[in-house]
Amino acid sequence: MIAFVDGIVDEVRDGSLVVRAGAFGVEVLAPAGALARAKRGDPVRLRTHLAVREDAWTLYGFDDADDLTLFRLLLGTSGVGPKLALAVLSSLPRSAIVTAITDDDPALLAAAPGVGKRTAERIVVELRSRLPDHLAAGTVAGVDGVPASPLGPAGQDAVQALAQLGFREATVKARVAELVERAPDADAEALIRTALAELR
Repeated sequence: MIAFVDGIVDEVRDGSLVVRAGAFGVEVLAPAGALARAKRGDPVRLRTHLAVREDAWTLYGFDDADDLTLFRLLLGTSGVGPKLALAVLSSLPRSAIVTAITDDDPALLAAAPGVGKRTAERIVVELRSRLPDHLAAGTVAGVDGVPASPLGPAGQDAVQALAQLGFREATVKARVAELVERAPDADAEALIRTALAELR
């Protein structure tokens, strides 16, 4: 098993990185966040998961150990393969995925491409008791120790306003969660404005 790939980013492709490791160029499929952070010529260490099928060996890589942990947990869910698990990690911030599981909110997971309602419900049910303590504890503490939404008050207001404009709630939640992670201090008005620009 290949535990990690250590080298220099040679190329950033659509959905993957080519890492120059010694005399080899290794293509590694990676989530959107890792791709956005990668720059050609930069050193990188990707923790990897090798998916072996009869017709292909595919390497999936993550620049964060918790992303790899969550990827493997998603893979352990009935009906979830590596491409779908990667799509979930590419579409939603990790905090939103974890909170969706701990708060029994499959609608948020259903916003990821290819994740239907039943698959989202299976992920929540099967992973609720399997999340490592350090991941589950990473959710933001709310009143009386109950985890708060990763959206925060401004994000929740933005979701409500966008849903009233006719946008699908799951899609809006996913987009606003991403915006909140990028700009945690943004107010509801700024989140609504940016989300509208990206959703249209």
